[in-house]
Amino acid sequence: MLFSPLSDMVNPMFWKKPSPKQVLPPPVRAAHGEYSMILSMHDEPSRPTPDLIDVAIRAAAEAGRVKLDLGRPVPESTHLWPGEHYRLLAGLVRVLKPKTVVEIGTATGLSALCMREHCRVVTFDVVPWHSWKNTVLREDDFGKQLVQHVGDLGQWAVMEKHGELMREAGLVFIDATHDGELEARLFENLERINYRGYVLMDDIRVWTMLKMWREIKQPKLDLTSFGHWSGTGLVLFR
Repeated sequence: MLFSPLSDMVNPMFWKKPSPKQVLPPPVRAAHGEYSMILSMHDEPSRPTPDLIDVAIRAAAEAGRVKLDLGRPVPESTHLWPGEHYRLLAGLVRVLKPKTVVEIGTATGLSALCMREHCRVVTFDVVPWHSWKNTVLREDDFGKQLVQHVGDLGQWAVMEKHGELMREAGLVFIDATHDGELEARLFENLERINYRGYVLMDDIRVWTMLKMWREIKQPKLDLTSFGHWSGTGLVLFR
């Protein structure tokens, strides 16, 4: 008796790997959910310093007092705190009082608007701000307090070009691809220019960011309970 090849006998879809949702169905319903993992703390590569903890506590307290008035209609979720990071951003710049903040990932412009009242914001993206169809930014937003550069700071040539600006920044806010790879390159480049200051990161609890966040060697602190529901982390370069 002759047997047909396996591909003739079995539907190829039978061998398709199950999706995460099939293996681990969400236990609850929510408007938006992301897969993550709970990890032990005793074997973390780094620990927060007392200064980092102090800054975080004061920033969270300030966020509780912030009343965002961006001078235009914005999504209702902008004011959600805890849950979104916009009020935490405003609270953090109030505490740190940086002359300059560098934002990596302009997107719709909400974060930049939340910070520019208290400091100069220089925002980077790989596309111009007006390319986002749902941008809240306007032409007259730009000037002394808000500047955009189009470029990828994950590329060493771009980081090196803006090295002086980066070293002047008291705070760098990273809200970019969230794939963990770009963020790792950004950290490498910040180390190469000898950056000294604070870095706030978005989405640190998303699956693709877990490894990168875990392996950070600088002092760090998870601020998710006072920031974005998908993860907010504060890092100190010293």
